[in-house]
Amino acid sequence: MSFEGLLSREFLRVVEEAAIAAARTMGQGDRKLSDRVAVEAMRKCMDALPMRGTVVIGEGERDEAPMLYIGEAVGRQRDEDPEVDIAVDPLEGTNLCATGAPGAIAVLAAANKGGLLHAPDCYMEKIIVGPAARGAVHLDATVKDNLTAIAKRLDRAVKDLVVIVLDRPRHEKLIEDIRSAGARIRLISDGDLSAGISAAIRRTNVHAVMGIGGAPEGVLTAAALRCLNGGMEARLVPAKPGDEERRRFEERLRGMGISDPHRLYTERDLAPGPDILFAATGVTDGALLRGVRFFGHGARTYSVVMTLRERIIRFVDTVHLDGSPDAVVEF
Repeated sequence: MSFEGLLSREFLRVVEEAAIAAARTMGQGDRKLSDRVAVEAMRKCMDALPMRGTVVIGEGERDEAPMLYIGEAVGRQRDEDPEVDIAVDPLEGTNLCATGAPGAIAVLAAANKGGLLHAPDCYMEKIIVGPAARGAVHLDATVKDNLTAIAKRLDRAVKDLVVIVLDRPRHEKLIEDIRSAGARIRLISDGDLSAGISAAIRRTNVHAVMGIGGAPEGVLTAAALRCLNGGMEARLVPAKPGDEERRRFEERLRGMGISDPHRLYTERDLAPGPDILFAATGVTDGALLRGVRFFGHGARTYSVVMTLRERIIRFVDTVHLDGSPDAVVEF
């Protein structure tokens, strides 16, 4: 049995615990607190799992993150346990959770050793589409050409497309080009990982995600897209303009084994493993997942678990009881 089958239930528990911990801080206005409790809950839960795990996408470099840093060993680390590379975002949308806004999730992806790109915590330019438009878009093509190609694959007009873009000053030209082409835009403040997943699922009324976001979120999105048959093209980019920033950026890439800083990646390049597992739990209500619900003696969570080799996607509704003999579960 692949590690997908061995660990899918355990990884579900990891994201559930992180989501519950984060949800208890919802609306308190402290994004650092929200992130910290999610990290701590995820770390504690993962360390009990029968695996030799390595964090390849985490909360930052070792000197910057107390837990779940890039390169950290997680799991029981016994010789008989499978080797697993893990990408985590204990709380995607820290600002969303801190303000009580929709769309915050706890998420992780896992693959065979070497099955996920060891991307640094930098930016990534990306375009994400659903299964019908996979292979039809190109990062170096014009916005108009890409939208035309997506519309053709979906057998609809460009004016009927909805594109999600992060609401950032760096996207002013992109937004102008999308509007000039005739498509509609949904601007989001955070959460481009959730947006990327939405683009690969029919009837979400999201047809593409365009723009520059985080590279860690890009790798996690790619893992989900492999399971959903979605498509993606991406390129790592420095966070700021300038020759000095570019030099430091390229040095970091070389230090992580990435020799070509201009390389164009697809979802298969970012998540090449033959065994891939993706799990996410809603923290606050979103388009795909409801947020955590608390009641007198427990909590209720809403999650999705995807496995590539098994070709299974589960939407999981879980009630967590606190052990009280007076607990009552409502349907």
